[in-house]
Amino acid sequence: MLDLFTHDLRLRADPSRVVVRPFHIAWQSNGAGPSRSERLVANVLGMSPGEARHQLEVVLKDFEARHWQTRRVFMTRYDEIEGMLGLNGAEIGDEKRQLIGAYFCHEYSYAAAALMNPSAVPHYDQSGMPQGSLRILMSLRAVGEGHISSVAFREGIITDRQQLKLAPEPPFATATDAVGRGEMEMPSGPVTVYRHRDSTLSGTVIFPITEAQSKGLEDLRIVHFRHDDGSEEWIGTYTAYNGSQIQSELLRTKDFRAFDLVPMTGPAARNKGMALFPRKVGGQYMMIGRSDGENLFLLKSDQLGHWEDGEKILTPTYPWELVQIGNCGPPIELDEGWLLLTHGVGAMRKYSIGGPQLPICTSSHG
Repeated sequence: MLDLFTHDLRLRADPSRVVVRPFHIAWQSNGAGPSRSERLVANVLGMSPGEARHQLEVVLKDFEARHWQTRRVFMTRYDEIEGMLGLNGAEIGDEKRQLIGAYFCHEYSYAAAALMNPSAVPHYDQSGMPQGSLRILMSLRAVGEGHISSVAFREGIITDRQQLKLAPEPPFATATDAVGRGEMEMPSGPVTVYRHRDSTLSGTVIFPITEAQSKGLEDLRIVHFRHDDGSEEWIGTYTAYNGSQIQSELLRTKDFRAFDLVPMTGPAARNKGMALFPRKVGGQYMMIGRSDGENLFLLKSDQLGHWEDGEKILTPTYPWELVQIGNCGPPIELDEGWLLLTHGVGAMRKYSIGGPQLPICTSSHG
């Protein structure tokens, strides 16, 4: 049996958590004249060196104190748009390039509306841990301005006395980068994003990048997955939302430096609320899904990225879950079998948590 502990830790929305994001200005002209972007750049290039320096200092005075390596971020943004606008950086001074980059950026409060749906796994780095303590890694759904969801992280320790202690958030947050993606491109397939080499994981935010994700990366459920060959990987399922349609996708990483965001295929992947088992069972990958939006299904597949409809194993039964049930995260393997934490929706849309043992094979080898 598991012991349950009630913790007084609360994670709340925080409008002060901000990152610098690309600001997309129209590239094409509406008529015979230059586009908005071209006119803006021409105005900056027409400034004297002293005026450009002064305007950049005004921007830095307003924003540098709450953003990390602000000048570098502006320069990186300039590099992203240089080719699109036909610019030659060798002929433009650093301050004008940074100022141009600043005009194509905006400040975004990524956790202003909500911070919710945590998912915790053992941290990839357990060095220096005292006996009986465990370093953990927590993913969170951060909901920001415009109700756009992104993935944020926190790190912490569970002590040998079952105390959960989260490390303080770093003062600055940074968004992951998608190296090599053009300004006008919005990929439709798999994409890899990278944490900046000097950024901590607790200060890293993964934002939507594909068309399918454009309105949010929702409800990441992450698991420490062990492959048959003994290799380890952290794999999460999440919902990609584009404003009208949803689909389930995978986040995969081995080092929390590079993150692969991979769409899944098959009828079961067209809904939300999927959760991956931490290993193969009976030689197959297994997933909990909610294919009909109401009941829980056991899904099996030979491919991690393709899922057909499966067997219905749990249905709303009790008053606290009669509207629908869903999972709270990946199944947990115990000596007694597989435990699944579920959430049930009852009257007045009140959410409660259940903990059924799954009616499936419990062998650690099957």
